[in-house]
Amino acid sequence: MLDMLQIPQAELFALLVAIGFAAGLNLYATVAVLGLLARFGHLPLPPGLQMLAGGPVIGASAALFAVEFFADKVPAFDLIWNALHTFIRVPVAGLLAYQATSQLSPQMQLLATLLGAAVALAAHGGKTAVRAAVTPSPEPLSNATLSLVEDVLAIGLTWLATKHPYVAGTLAAIFVVIVVALMRWVIRSLRALFRAAEQELAG
Repeated sequence: MLDMLQIPQAELFALLVAIGFAAGLNLYATVAVLGLLARFGHLPLPPGLQMLAGGPVIGASAALFAVEFFADKVPAFDLIWNALHTFIRVPVAGLLAYQATSQLSPQMQLLATLLGAAVALAAHGGKTAVRAAVTPSPEPLSNATLSLVEDVLAIGLTWLATKHPYVAGTLAAIFVVIVVALMRWVIRSLRALFRAAEQELAG
């Protein structure tokens, strides 16, 4: 069983990279999984994250995950949903990293916060870029399938991070490198996401 209070810094940062990436894909699923693992004794959380194991947080995150599960698969509405969540997934991922590293020095805590937010932004950007390539398809099945894969990846990566942090962190780092390599495409996709969401709202 992984104890986040006692693991080495390198392992903790690997864990945070994986959690940050999962949060960038699906924040509510990530928080719900962390809360449930902690509540049933599979993951001792640091003091700053112990609220995740509370019933209200688990219930709220599970309910929001259920909403996102369907909202993210509805054509057009998913554009608005993901555009809005650019301003939710990234800062909350940074906050989770900040709270998880309260036992470290202020400098390391700041580094962890920036890392968590940056990885979440990369995951969100990569998700948006892939969606941009799939969304023009006239049939809705491909978009719904891709959304389901993202949900499974977020949940699986969160669980893996609590069992094998280095493996999960390495996988997340590989995904981030791929996103960075495609940065120009990702930036264009993010801009297109906001333009499309604005048009949907205006319409």
